[in-house]
Amino acid sequence: MFTGIVEEIGKVRSISKSGDGASIVIEARRVLEDVRLGDSIATNGVCLTVNQFDRNSFRVDVMAETMRRSNLRQLIIGSRVNLERAVAVGDRLGGHIVSGHIDDVGIIRHYEKEDNAVWITVEPAPELMKYIILKGSITIDGVSLTVAHLDERVFKVSVIPHTRDETTLMSKAVGDNVNLECDMVGKYVERLMGLNTASKEEKKDISMALLAKHGFVK
Repeated sequence: MFTGIVEEIGKVRSISKSGDGASIVIEARRVLEDVRLGDSIATNGVCLTVNQFDRNSFRVDVMAETMRRSNLRQLIIGSRVNLERAVAVGDRLGGHIVSGHIDDVGIIRHYEKEDNAVWITVEPAPELMKYIILKGSITIDGVSLTVAHLDERVFKVSVIPHTRDETTLMSKAVGDNVNLECDMVGKYVERLMGLNTASKEEKKDISMALLAKHGFVK
């Protein structure tokens, strides 16, 4: 579990592809201070497992499904990535609850400067719009941000100078893909409501006519 508060920017040292998956080595420093084999590190918002590390880098394996769902498939040697260690029990939750399981990628459509902040307009896949709410939280390339504008096709976030300087968001170009993870609460509610609806429909199938047909009532 993560918070969407990026700890440092890492750099891709090597990529070894195997079929549709890949093994990636990333240069880092801060996230390696207390790292152990099997630890999770969010990389551009994607939860990945450390399977090898030294003082200056760590290696992760990325399965084909993750490559298809995220912008990790577009990484090249030298690419900069947002990094965050899994949150420890008792730590401050400065952003919001982030699973590191990407929903899909969105497309950056526009930048607009306003005083000391920058507005970023993102177009997500249409099916994600139902999970995005005004003033709700969303994770963009591993960064916890607040939805400040929303219409039927796009949403906007406002990036303050600290976020601009400590993440890779402002290095993206218009048209680039970014990883999106919507707030998980909405997805759980949708799933539970769907199960309740299915359960009610099944109960409606047990009618007096059905019981009479099978000899339970006359």
